Amino acid sequence: MEPLLPSTVEAIGRTPLIELARFVANRGLSGRILAKLEYLNPGFSKKDRIARQIIEDAEANGSLKPGQTVVELTSGNTGTGLAIVCGVKGYPFVAVMSQGNSPERARMMSALGAEVVIVDQLPDSKPGQVSGGDLELVRLETERLVRERNAFRADQFQLNGNRRAHFLHTAPEILEQSDGAVDAFCDFVGSGGSFAGCAQAFKEHDPAIQCHVVEPAGSAMLAGEPVTRANHRIQGGGYGMADLTMLDRRFIDGFLQVDDETAIKTARHLAREEGIFAGFSSGANVAAAEQLLRGNLKGKTIAVLICDSGLKYLSTDLWE
Repeated sequence: MEPLLPSTVEAIGRTPLIELARFVANRGLSGRILAKLEYLNPGFSKKDRIARQIIEDAEANGSLKPGQTVVELTSGNTGTGLAIVCGVKGYPFVAVMSQGNSPERARMMSALGAEVVIVDQLPDSKPGQVSGGDLELVRLETERLVRERNAFRADQFQLNGNRRAHFLHTAPEILEQSDGAVDAFCDFVGSGGSFAGCAQAFKEHDPAIQCHVVEPAGSAMLAGEPVTRANHRIQGGGYGMADLTMLDRRFIDGFLQVDDETAIKTARHLAREEGIFAGFSSGANVAAAEQLLRGNLKGKTIAVLICDSGLKYLSTDLWE
């Protein structure tokens, strides 16, 4: 039995690792895909981990004062994690989000006590398709609010707690749960923290473990390709940002691209075949793992993160 926990914050992490045996068998693939069910965190995403780590690191080093307002830009998942952690710990929290992200996320953050500031998209952007330009508008509003309210910015793009959460916890959990039987890891990149932390931990465990960045087709700037489709539909990443400070290219073995349709189709198959109700980026991760099993990693074991819950996309075309 699990011990009694003093708060929801301590319930973050220790998520199950599931073998996608039916998904693999139904496609005639040789190998294994191991999926870490991060949507079973209290805020329904992997970002709960970084919210806890960033806030607890800031408490430890004194950069966050008792009762100080916390502000961060978010596509919704980091903001949900911060709303939970800040609510339990007594910090007012302001989430700044693009209008292009699904409204379920804003409603959930608000329900958890956050003040949610919605930033309009660029004139040529579409709801559900957040570009790097849209994200820049959100960043500027975030910086304004930090100055105005003398707030602590829980900066997921800069603060090392993002990477540390996955280096200290997520990857070691995968290695423990799989008895170390991981040949490769692939991860859709938003801020880059989950890839960076997991890749470093995997490489320190065994340098032979291959680590692949996953990006949307047409927005693969990290792979060095021109951005031809900034307004892709895979929410939470692929912003066409080449200067992600979290990423250490020494740990990158390759780059994979997944188009919108494949990410959506794979997420739907995960729901129907494996009972995993997840979002766009989870579909992208599993589709990328399928690419690896069809390529030079045939017969190997690929680990992926199921980043967030499909409940956060009920208003989108993911579930039409």
